[in-house]
Amino acid sequence: MTAPVPPASRPDRPPRRRRSGGRGSLGWPGADLARLPVGLDLTALRLAEGVRAGFAFGVVFLIDAWLQWPPLLIMAFAANLACFCDTGGPTRVRLRVLTAFSLAGAVLWAGLGLLRPLGIPVAVPVACAVIFACTYIRVWSVQAQAAGNVLIVVLCIALERPLTPEQAAVTALMFTAGGLWATFLALVVWRLHPYRPAQRTVAEVWRGLTRLVGDLERLAALSEPGAEAFDGHARAHRRGVRTGIETARAMILDLVRSRERVSQRAAQALLRLESAEQIFSALIAVTELIDSRPTPERRALARAFLRRLRPLLAVIARAIRDDAPVDRDRLERAIVRAGEGLGADPTLARLGEAILGRVRIGAKLSTPEGYRAGGTVTDGHRLDRRSRYLEPLAQNFTLASPNLRHALRASVVSAPALAATLWFGGAFTHWLVITLVLTMQPFYAATWQRALERIGGTVLGGVVGAVLAYYAATPLSEAAMILVLSVVGFAARQVSYGFFVACLTPLIVLLVEVLEPGHSSWEIVGLRAAFTVLGGLIAVASCLVLWPIWEPDEVRRELRRTLAAHADFAEAVLLGGAGEGRETLIAARTRAAGLALNDLEAALSRALQQPRAGHHPAVEAAMVADATLRRLSARLTVLRHAPEAAAREAAAWRAWVVETLRALAEDRPELPEKPEAARGQSLTRLVGQADLLTGTLRPGQARAAALAAG
Repeated sequence: MTAPVPPASRPDRPPRRRRSGGRGSLGWPGADLARLPVGLDLTALRLAEGVRAGFAFGVVFLIDAWLQWPPLLIMAFAANLACFCDTGGPTRVRLRVLTAFSLAGAVLWAGLGLLRPLGIPVAVPVACAVIFACTYIRVWSVQAQAAGNVLIVVLCIALERPLTPEQAAVTALMFTAGGLWATFLALVVWRLHPYRPAQRTVAEVWRGLTRLVGDLERLAALSEPGAEAFDGHARAHRRGVRTGIETARAMILDLVRSRERVSQRAAQALLRLESAEQIFSALIAVTELIDSRPTPERRALARAFLRRLRPLLAVIARAIRDDAPVDRDRLERAIVRAGEGLGADPTLARLGEAILGRVRIGAKLSTPEGYRAGGTVTDGHRLDRRSRYLEPLAQNFTLASPNLRHALRASVVSAPALAATLWFGGAFTHWLVITLVLTMQPFYAATWQRALERIGGTVLGGVVGAVLAYYAATPLSEAAMILVLSVVGFAARQVSYGFFVACLTPLIVLLVEVLEPGHSSWEIVGLRAAFTVLGGLIAVASCLVLWPIWEPDEVRRELRRTLAAHADFAEAVLLGGAGEGRETLIAARTRAAGLALNDLEAALSRALQQPRAGHHPAVEAAMVADATLRRLSARLTVLRHAPEAAAREAAAWRAWVVETLRALAEDRPELPEKPEAARGQSLTRLVGQADLLTGTLRPGQARAAALAAG
């Protein structure tokens, strides 16, 4: 079926009242750095994954209900946990992670069960060492992080009851069987398309461009948008699109490495992503043209172009998401209409031509001919075992690493919590340690967010679970509800952490009622909520007391790195020579500058959420510097694309901009003096941004220079 093409033009109408800010989500951080990104991302709902996970757990659970053989519950539990470990990605990577989890979980449960009779002095140190290892392996990958978190759950369950050698053997065997059953189901019987996650991520990048264009059209329609509006637009959209591009690139390269070649699908995804990245770069330049107080004619031209461009991007995003071809002829007519009238403004015309050229490539790749494009080539990105496993462990084994601090903190805080729960006993005390370790994150802001989401989701989900348990009057109705809740919980785990916990808690309440008869549903809900609140509070407090990361220091480091990246970017644009390698170099440095800005804003967001850090002078100065660097980067992007970028006038001013950024990045005591030569019209705004940076980061020197000039 051919995807429809919306009309390329439509009558002018008042712009929609939309905000570029608002509550962000994990995939789309939002414009307000001080707000936790706890919004719901409903596009991340994965019903097929939920059904598969529910089936893996439910089949074994129903067999146990029929045979009444308790070891089958261990198998069902292992299958359930293995589904938590499966975060997607290449088949080979998933196979390694799921197999390793199945074997490690079996050894862990059996081994700790055998150690449990030796008492707290033996069990707690061994458990803390395992917790350290499970939290430290996050340096390998997201998949390893997920497996480590789930192994901590296995550890806490295993310490509840001592095992005889025979029981340990049966437990290990059934746990391995459950994990391998879920692996077999996920990778052999019920396989998801290996390229589908990467395809969805690339489609989300194009959707992000669509949102960016829509918000930019809104700004272009305003007579006086103001600097704050453009700052919010940049943080809300440029940050999100750049994050999406890097996520998609990582997923595609993981597929390439796992298959040791670039298939046609991978080549197609890389070309689509490259086209989106180049459109993104040109749109940043268009944003700068609108932000730089243009003439009414340029503003009207830009708005008309953006109004016609947005539906084109939406069509291609939908075609990528649905893996459906487009009507290329209709789309080509719409592309031609989108470029009409741009010739009146040479700079905007060149940017429009670059954008529409990449839209054409995206359209071609969404036709039957485009599906056959690509080919197979050798990939040079394979990583050996040392680079993949040993180097990340060695590089992060320093107290300067947030990952090592996190692992130490988790193991140290877990020791008294484990000792207390093992001393007092109880059917549900393991929830305290699970909450404590899984809530704790390397940074305070992430821990605070996780604690709020886990506590809120637990309370809400617990109430829902208690109500459902009241109406589940028969074993059959309980089993049906458990299966449905399992499907819902797994399908929603990427929507947001709080929403996932809210969906998962009713499942836990019903499971406990089945597996631990004699406890009322409200008792289960109350105990789980109490242990969750206590564990969350301990996790938050420990991030402030044990090896804390003082965010203003992190902000200073990220700011220097961002300044250095922009100095390299400015050098490539302003001082780089001509030639085939120039565009490749500029593209690489544009990407590096964008990533550095994202890292700086992530550090700023964490600082604004850390007690007392938000009002630190270094953080306040970095906030202004961040907005200034966004504008400076946008102006450099204009000079990259616009005809005047090739002009060689005002060479002294070009060198001054580069050297000023370099001096600020290296924290030199003296900054370069301004040249006496004329700067030229194309560099006026760029020099102004460099002056603003100097005034923000070196206020004393800026005042002295102004007095000397006066």
